[in-house]
Amino acid sequence: MLRSKKILKKILIWRYKHISERQFEYILSVFVGFLAGIGTLVLKNLTYFFEWVLEGNLIKDYHYSFYFLFPIIGLFIVHYIKKIILKKDIGHGISTTLQAVSKKSGIIEQYKMYASILTAPITVGFGGSVGLQGPAVSTGAALGSGIAQLFHVNTKTRMLLIGCATAGAMSSMFQAPIAAIIFAIEIFSLDMAFTYLVPLLLASVSAVVTSYFFLGQNLLFKLKLTDSFQIQDIVFYILLAIVTGFASVYFSKIYFAIINFFRRFKNPFYKLLWSSLAIGLLLFLIPPLYGEGYDIINNLLANNASKALRNLPYAIDTTDVWTVILFLLIIGVLKVVAMTTTFAAGGVGGIFIPTLVMGSILGNVIAKFIKQFGFSISETNFTLIGMTGLMAGVLHAPLTAIFLIAEITGGYDLFVPLMLVSAISYAITKYFVSNSIYTIELAQRGELITHDKDKNVMMMMDIDKVIEHNFVTISETMTLGEMLKNAVTKSSRNIFPVLNEKAQFLGIVLLDDIRPIMFDQKLYTSVTVLDVMKSAPAVIFNTDTTEQVMQKFKESSAWNLPVVDDKGRYIGFISKSKLLSVYRTKLLEVTS
Repeated sequence: MLRSKKILKKILIWRYKHISERQFEYILSVFVGFLAGIGTLVLKNLTYFFEWVLEGNLIKDYHYSFYFLFPIIGLFIVHYIKKIILKKDIGHGISTTLQAVSKKSGIIEQYKMYASILTAPITVGFGGSVGLQGPAVSTGAALGSGIAQLFHVNTKTRMLLIGCATAGAMSSMFQAPIAAIIFAIEIFSLDMAFTYLVPLLLASVSAVVTSYFFLGQNLLFKLKLTDSFQIQDIVFYILLAIVTGFASVYFSKIYFAIINFFRRFKNPFYKLLWSSLAIGLLLFLIPPLYGEGYDIINNLLANNASKALRNLPYAIDTTDVWTVILFLLIIGVLKVVAMTTTFAAGGVGGIFIPTLVMGSILGNVIAKFIKQFGFSISETNFTLIGMTGLMAGVLHAPLTAIFLIAEITGGYDLFVPLMLVSAISYAITKYFVSNSIYTIELAQRGELITHDKDKNVMMMMDIDKVIEHNFVTISETMTLGEMLKNAVTKSSRNIFPVLNEKAQFLGIVLLDDIRPIMFDQKLYTSVTVLDVMKSAPAVIFNTDTTEQVMQKFKESSAWNLPVVDDKGRYIGFISKSKLLSVYRTKLLEVTS
């Protein structure tokens, strides 16, 4: 261990002498992109191995009832891996990464480098109806943060490397390097400046080359675009946009509703038991919900809806279009239910792929519906653009939606409908759901990174570090004489917080206010603390954001504000000068 530290120290010294900061950023971005690509490949291949063994062999060759049993077994395995091996919660990949960026200066716990690799393939491979994009981002981001900490880079570079890891994971997953860069910029609110774009580009290319090296050009979506955009179809695309917009609202609302429902279970075991039984029952009744759902997307893209429905346990007439439409809609509507129930049971996965599955189904269904009235439109194009609409709405990432579909189709012939559907769907969803599933809880706590750099810096500040505790407190029952003897003579500060017997903050006494009477001994027993006390607006610890604290300073014109907990108990004071000093330090740390 000591030897490795000495070697690392020598490497760092050599680097400082021979490689500039900018060049070192480029080298690290390539390395992080490679690691994110490897992490994504491991996740994918482990998952496909489990799916091949379980669904491809055991279920089909032995007994259909395994559709019910396998997801329950998988979720219990994941639960005990987290409880016994990891001994920590993993959280949702992109949400926890965003929180690490906003509140921990990009410091991500080391166990997250392997936590998702241990749990996500079991969750999905055993039937959990979630995706792998979130775990891939979580793994890559943890690797990026770890590399940044290993080489002692500054906060700004650490944040950039997390963005590079995100782009790398996306690029390796879909072999779409441009969309990967845009995803990192949209989700993590990175700058589109040259200094950010070059490392993101290098990481994205590094990851996609890694993917090509190990997998070849074996794309997730097997498609060659043959039908171009026809201007007479524009009305139908507007209809698709409206439908996918409201479907995105449904997706988000159902997600929040189911998550909140299962939060009522105080006992973790009962929560795991009932939610895993629910997902098992769903898969038993609707087997196409098993796993991520790429087969559904690829079959719909190939205009083979009957193959997408082949695993249903009951005989249906797949030659009847209305029957196909009905069962596709059932799968689409229940996909988000199955996904969220998997999360509620403690499964580890992401929402990206389930979004694509639901979008592809809606696009295909709408195309089939329109064709029943004699119109000739491309089901493949509508399937693709339905995916765009759901992505733009659910993820609040319209640019990612446009460029991802454009890249995987191998051209930009559908750019006009892609932009149209993405914009309308995003606008509708944004009206009803202000934040995406990734960001809703962070936004509610005031911890969401945006492109407003001033707000970002204030959000990244740690209020704990600016609270001062060297103030002498006084009691509301004290007389002037007792206050002078027990507080004023023992304090170097000119503010004295007044507390009751429960240590709750009542107000302040300023030295300037008592100075005219502090030497008049006749008043020592007749004047009490309550006679000279003033009220003061308090900062509520762990509730008020830095931006709200700044606003309270502005409104009160005070230089010091008391800090209390949610029960009104006194903690300390925040001074405006110290807050501004910490703000300036953090600003230089993040932007320099």
